[in-house]
Amino acid sequence: MTGVPDGAAVRAVAAVDLGATSGRVMIGRIGPQTLDLELVSRFPNGPVETPEGLRWDFDALFENVVRGLAEAVRREPSIESIGIDAWAVDYGLLHDGVLLAPPFHYRDGRTSRGVEEVHALVPFADLYARNGLQFLPFNTLYQYRADARTSDADTALLIPDLIAYLLTGVRAAERTNASTTGLLDVHTREWDIDLAHVLGIPSGMLPAIVDPGTVLGTLTPGMAARIGADLPVVAVGSHDTASAVVAVPMTSPDAAYISCGTWGLVGVEIAEPVLSDAVREANFTHELGVDGRIRFLHNVTGLWLLSETVRAWEAEDGAKIDLPALLEAASAVDGPVPVFDANDPSLSAPGEMPTRIADVLRAQGHAVPDGRAAFARSIVESIAAAFAGAIRSAAELSGRPVRTIHLVGGGSLNRVLCQATADRSGVPVLAGPVEATALGNVLVQARTLGAAPSTLEELRTLVSRTHSPERYTPRP
Repeated sequence: MTGVPDGAAVRAVAAVDLGATSGRVMIGRIGPQTLDLELVSRFPNGPVETPEGLRWDFDALFENVVRGLAEAVRREPSIESIGIDAWAVDYGLLHDGVLLAPPFHYRDGRTSRGVEEVHALVPFADLYARNGLQFLPFNTLYQYRADARTSDADTALLIPDLIAYLLTGVRAAERTNASTTGLLDVHTREWDIDLAHVLGIPSGMLPAIVDPGTVLGTLTPGMAARIGADLPVVAVGSHDTASAVVAVPMTSPDAAYISCGTWGLVGVEIAEPVLSDAVREANFTHELGVDGRIRFLHNVTGLWLLSETVRAWEAEDGAKIDLPALLEAASAVDGPVPVFDANDPSLSAPGEMPTRIADVLRAQGHAVPDGRAAFARSIVESIAAAFAGAIRSAAELSGRPVRTIHLVGGGSLNRVLCQATADRSGVPVLAGPVEATALGNVLVQARTLGAAPSTLEELRTLVSRTHSPERYTPRP
């Protein structure tokens, strides 16, 4: 990493980055030639079975966020603001400022009823023409339709907006995450109130929309006392992929990105929606990015398949598995391994993943690999094949050639996956930064404070200067 020129100020912000399996609070430091992160706290996140269904342990999640922010301020008293990003689609319902119940988890089975009811009222082709959103059975509008508590709510807030509200008392919907709900008009980029009415979704609970870079408000007195500072909360690209794409060091329009963690978000950046029948049939989505860009992408099952498989094996063994050692053994497997459809719907729920993958392999005419190393290699190659297919579709449907793939997020540490993606796509893969989401969060905050360049291109140039990616060249 390059140093800071004499006399150049380094500014500090706090980034809250919440994923579907873990969350963390980080200190971001930024200057003319500096972009650095310090991990303050990391904590688990996951679903909880309740009598009403699969929910998030939101009280524990929020408590971990507050404790992490307090520790960040203790370590770095010069922190100037807070930004929050998280996974998409899930929400909390409020009445008179009180959370009615812990938010549902997007993998809760009730969403299938929501899909049926929504599509009975508005066929998917018509829905796509309005929102440009890829069909996923857990998209927010399906969840709203299946949630009886919406009639009791006066406000619905997606997870990062909900946390910002609890910190500041300000209710707002950040636009990049609002675009994942299915209720944002793909053309106007505002709430589609008519669609909400047709679907029986109370439009009055939808808050005002704000753009990334908006200062939402300052911490409430109680939160300022707990955290140890009176700080503003800045709306960043609150959908974690929107923040990650800010920090993808793309230097050419002929580049694609894969933001890889539990999910793999695979696509290109475009300026205007592409709503052809072919795009709809390919199930590509139009999610909004920072500065009005469109993230034209396909949601692909990512490292969820591997992490769930490892979790099942650990339960079977009663001991932790050394994942790096497993991946090293997987890379050494001789000969081809079977490749299955990583997006098979039967693999979407938690639990018994090795058994369900084996069932998919057999159903698709493959033998189940013998041994855990070969089984893990089959999983990784299947994810890479899905990535490569989505890249080819993104290029064809957008009319934009792809000559480089940037793979960011936790998946960039998986060397087997990076090489397999290069091999199967025939395109060089540039892996990293690992913490792209937190970096994008920090960059938008810093720009709002006047401590970072004004354009996305300049922000990405700073990322490329300070975080060198690792190159994987396709093998013949």
